[in-house]
Amino acid sequence: MTDWPLYDAKNRFSAVVDAAVAGEPQRVTRRGKPAVVVVAVGEYERLRRLEKATAPGFAELLLSMPDGGDTLERPRVRPRHVEF
Repeated sequence: MTDWPLYDAKNRFSAVVDAAVAGEPQRVTRRGKPAVVVVAVGEYERLRRLEKATAPGFAELLLSMPDGGDTLERPRVRPRHVEF
């Protein structure tokens, strides 16, 4: 993966895109820290499909929640004096 400082990536955007389309992701840095990665559309779509395939569905998330049972303790609440 090639690193591009932001100012170089802006000036040579066609080269960044050409390298990404050729199959090599391009990392753009801002102030020396990674900011974004430019990838080809096919690679992006492959990653999205993979993410969807491994992400749990809503029903799975609900079923995986703990039911409480005997493992949860009720919080201890002390009554306080209130004057009316």
